[in-house]
Amino acid sequence: MAKNKKGAKGAKHKADVDGTGTAHGSARDETATRSIGREDYEAQLHMLQIELVKLQRHFIKCNDRILILLEGRDGAGKDGSIKRLVEHLSPRETRVVALRKPSDRDRTAWYFQRYVPHLPVGEELVVFNRSWYNRAGVEPVMGFCTAEEHEEFMNSVPKFEEMLVNSGIKLLKYYLDIGKKEQSRRLGERRRDPLKQWKSSPVDAVALKHWDGYTRARDEMFMRTHTAAAPWSVVHADNKRLARLNLIRDILSRLHYAGKKHKVIAPDREIVFEFSQDCLDSGRLAR
Repeated sequence: MAKNKKGAKGAKHKADVDGTGTAHGSARDETATRSIGREDYEAQLHMLQIELVKLQRHFIKCNDRILILLEGRDGAGKDGSIKRLVEHLSPRETRVVALRKPSDRDRTAWYFQRYVPHLPVGEELVVFNRSWYNRAGVEPVMGFCTAEEHEEFMNSVPKFEEMLVNSGIKLLKYYLDIGKKEQSRRLGERRRDPLKQWKSSPVDAVALKHWDGYTRARDEMFMRTHTAAAPWSVVHADNKRLARLNLIRDILSRLHYAGKKHKVIAPDREIVFEFSQDCLDSGRLAR
């Protein structure tokens, strides 16, 4: 009997391991509890920001266009991550785009039309703090678009992004993933802190109520818009410091530039990883 139990345990372990030899049965819970001290965090961030400056010097010289889309649940840490990402970059060649809700006039236009003017030109890095993927998440969950508009978007966005990539834009898509308990804590802190109340919105107030709806929308978004031309990467963001460091590392690892320090920019693949269908069933995404 002992042998059979051991065999069953071994079979279960094998089922929880992917092709890289990494166990994922409780991988998300394990990464959510990891931490890093402030001194260590700031030292690593400083080294990564030096690498970002190297990257910028390179893409200015080569006339490159870089576009980063940053998505995630409310409270996932998008603002803080972007702040550290662009903190020491030249403001002349770096733009952060965070569009307001569409006007009545915007609603009559082609959906992507209001985003196109903000796309990067030569020598630019542009970060979208939320993007056209509002139509894959917030809008359908909150009833801000029709089912037909949502379906049209899902069919069109892979073609649109392929056009951007084929035009020479280097497109990186990231989703910051946090657990329900951590989202509740952060949104509560946001409401109580007078210096953070500018972040609060009516959508925040019902984020937890619509948790399951956002989960279904996220999963469908990944399945239908993760493509070879424009793949999604997921960042476990329950720990803000580790999320910021590994987001920056992954960006640096995906882009070419001179003088790259590979040991400094190596991402932790338990924290940031490319989406695959296995993620939906293996416990790697918050539910």
